[in-house]
Amino acid sequence: MAGQKSGVVRLNNSNYFRTVDYYLVVPILLLTIIGLYVLNQVLSVGYEAYPGNFYRQVFASFLGVFIALAICILDTQFMNFIGWGIYAVALFLLILVPIDSFDLSYKWGADSWLNLPVLGTFQPSELAKIGLVMVVSGILERVSNKEISFFRGLGYVALVYGPPMLLILTQPDFGTAMVIIFSLVCIIFVFGIKYRYFLFAASSIVVIGVPFVWNFYLASYQKKRILSLVFEGSDPKAEYNLIQSKLAIRSGGLSGNNTGVLVNVPVKESDFIYSAISEHLGFIGTTAVVLLAFFFLCRCLFVASRASRKSYSYIIVGLAASFAFHFIENMGMSVGLLPITGIPLPFISLGGTAMMVNYIAFGIILNISMENRG
Repeated sequence: MAGQKSGVVRLNNSNYFRTVDYYLVVPILLLTIIGLYVLNQVLSVGYEAYPGNFYRQVFASFLGVFIALAICILDTQFMNFIGWGIYAVALFLLILVPIDSFDLSYKWGADSWLNLPVLGTFQPSELAKIGLVMVVSGILERVSNKEISFFRGLGYVALVYGPPMLLILTQPDFGTAMVIIFSLVCIIFVFGIKYRYFLFAASSIVVIGVPFVWNFYLASYQKKRILSLVFEGSDPKAEYNLIQSKLAIRSGGLSGNNTGVLVNVPVKESDFIYSAISEHLGFIGTTAVVLLAFFFLCRCLFVASRASRKSYSYIIVGLAASFAFHFIENMGMSVGLLPITGIPLPFISLGGTAMMVNYIAFGIILNISMENRG
């Protein structure tokens, strides 16, 4: 690849489009198309903002594709610079969240959004997930190459993760915090830390972390959601969303609900979009989504295994872990296997800024894949 470097961009490379990894591109585009189709069906029934909200989602999807392509044009050697830039912007926006006058905690239970000009509502923690993965990957590469000691690198990681995690937890946004922690754990696992350290950390979290979070951090409604998952039927009010989601999934049958009578599922356009997929596309649609997500994640791991630098491998693993957490949690909570959280389904759930952030992460993965194939 060194002989093909063209400075800042790759446009001088005549084989540019041949290096595009269509095994990554096709699943994501199909997921986006499925999401737009289902959202159009959902939003057209009972949503006063329709069709404006749907058009914004379409625009965000096209803009996301454009952003991903723009990222792919950049030479991979600028990944470190891009990572620090995303991290700095995300941290600055996270600092603004508690001090601005915009607050949606009355609606979502957390003050996690900014109201930005042109973009509208924006959740900085989504951007922080990407920046943290990219920055920590560079640090761990330096540790792996013996440029800095293990404990010094550990200190750098703590310094990088500390401020954004503190700001996210004080919003409070426990769901996003779990995604960030899961991504870090996956990166460290690939980095090569010994299993006994993992076992020690896991046991410490169970013994110390779980009781602390339960007693001092989780709100009463969050506790009820977890208890209702363990003891089904204990709190019908807390289980209402889940019950409706299951009814919608069941009504979809093999190829979708053709009766014209749809099930009322709260937040059907976002958190419970998986139930809407089943309702409108049936078992065939939900199976397609699962297989597309699974294939995309497997391809990400394959690309990570062939990356030319360790930091690139760590970046892909971290971003893929974030996507995997979203896919698994959103689908799992919709069918009653996991606690209900505000975790959206990537490339499908309603949310313009979330769509663009997803495509930023996808563009970074695709960029590294193209570097491997160039």
